[in-house]
Amino acid sequence: MADYLYGINPVREALNDEGRKPLELLLVSGERSARLEDLLSLAKRLQLKAVFRERRELDRLLGHSHHQGVLLRLEPFKYTDIDQLLTAWRDSGRSAFFLLLDGITDPHNFGAILRSAEVAGCHGAIVAKDRSCSVTPVVEKTAAGALSYLPLCQVTNLSRAIEDLKKAGIWCYGLAGDAAAQNLYSADLTGNLALVVGSEGKGLRENIRKHCDDLLAIPMRGRVNSLNASVAAAVALFEVVRQGDNDSPMGGDGFRVKPSA
Repeated sequence: MADYLYGINPVREALNDEGRKPLELLLVSGERSARLEDLLSLAKRLQLKAVFRERRELDRLLGHSHHQGVLLRLEPFKYTDIDQLLTAWRDSGRSAFFLLLDGITDPHNFGAILRSAEVAGCHGAIVAKDRSCSVTPVVEKTAAGALSYLPLCQVTNLSRAIEDLKKAGIWCYGLAGDAAAQNLYSADLTGNLALVVGSEGKGLRENIRKHCDDLLAIPMRGRVNSLNASVAAAVALFEVVRQGDNDSPMGGDGFRVKPSA
């Protein structure tokens, strides 16, 4: 099945950036609006083929009717690899800031997390090939263009990826709800670091927890004792931003200088 992005705003974003190469613009026939006309004009400027299809044909191609009358056929999504992520970080001159996702399977959560990671300034996100959501049109629509700028790495073994980051001088912190975990707001989240976020229901797998340098917990005062995975990820990401170390030059050659709490 072809890879389609849908929705007026996501399609416009994809046509205006340097992400995945667009192959064909599909517009609903017999229905005209200023926003659809703008997309058609943009496609013409880009010399991109634009075709008109019946609404039921767009529904069939996508599998549902929530496309706002526009589909964009894209080249297959290209993941980066972990060496490329580390090279890009070192070339940036900034402290490392990565996000690892352990078992995020809901596409809306996945897209929302990637959007937060890009806005927070992460150098990239790393996901496992198994037990994780792939990049789908729903993910890209929810990410609202973030994947055009945020490198996404897919690995066979997430725990090995954590060890690779640690060898590069990056502290890896798992987000957990344990009473024994360190309070997120009292942790020193400066320097080279990566956050590891678990699945919506089960959290971090035990093997992943063991590979983390430390576990962090978001303090809660209500009777409900958990947060949606995308909300929890956003809270942790922007606590790193708040502590303000991510625009400062990295010290040394990725040397890990602070002890685990």
